[in-house]
Amino acid sequence: MSVTVRIPTPLRTLTGGQDEVSVEGATVAAVIDALEAKHPGLKDRVCDAKGVRRSVNLYLGEEDVRYLDGLATAVKPGETLSIVPAIAGGR
Repeated sequence: MSVTVRIPTPLRTLTGGQDEVSVEGATVAAVIDALEAKHPGLKDRVCDAKGVRRSVNLYLGEEDVRYLDGLATAVKPGETLSIVPAIAGGR
């Protein structure tokens, strides 16, 4: 069984317009690598050399992976990983 990755609007050009993509992976890092294999260019938009980019949040279900084990967070089949761009705002 696969993991569903929710793709934000700004990255959908890399997925052919798809808002969700299914891939295999036992960790968040493996899911991101599988996503990159299917849709080249996505990994660079989500990760940098240090891990998850500061301008991106990754949620496994309702939990921000930064507060779990980061890219090493275990992922179970059937779970959903959401890529959420960080948005600056306010006054």
